[in-house]
Amino acid sequence: MLIHARPDPSPSAHDRVYRGLRTRIMHGEIAPGQAMTLRGIGADFGVSMTPAREAIRRLVAEGALSLSTSGRVATPELSNDRIEELSALRSLIEVELASRAMPRAHMALIERLQAINATIAEAIDRQDAVGYIRSNLEFHRTLYLRAQAPAMLAMAETVWLQLGPTMRALYGRLQRKEPPHFHRLILAALKAGDEPGLRLAVRSDVTQGLKMLVA
Repeated sequence: MLIHARPDPSPSAHDRVYRGLRTRIMHGEIAPGQAMTLRGIGADFGVSMTPAREAIRRLVAEGALSLSTSGRVATPELSNDRIEELSALRSLIEVELASRAMPRAHMALIERLQAINATIAEAIDRQDAVGYIRSNLEFHRTLYLRAQAPAMLAMAETVWLQLGPTMRALYGRLQRKEPPHFHRLILAALKAGDEPGLRLAVRSDVTQGLKMLVA
């Protein structure tokens, strides 16, 4: 008779905490410099401290959290130099992703991007910073998925993750009244098959706002 070992729940628990925290950080739900504890994370997700510790370890490795020598865990407060570096990375990676996506940018994709842009407008009307960031990233991810470059997209998402709390601070400074102007230029370039125009619109969209945070 075969004896089936009871599955270890810890890997799934760890993954759930990791993905949940990662999403919160990327979407700006956690402010820059906000401290967190293993006990608090465990309580939030209904797990022991072990899955919480492993999730934190992974997020520190990705640059989404900082770990001080005293053991304090917090979302990073980015210096101006770091913001400029991450902005430059967004420009390099996302412009290339958009360029690679253009040959596969058929009308169904453009209509999907227009629909996402409408949800961005709704989030702005509600003054919903997290909803705005979530929909804005969905707009970019939906386009970049058509590039069929998963390694490059994963790099872009790591940059988004590191910028998440800072993007929340940026939203408060921008005081937007409508969806990003450059989204309309991205859509127009896709419709026209204008690759230089697309590259310029994406570069402007991912860097212009961040420049406001650099003193």
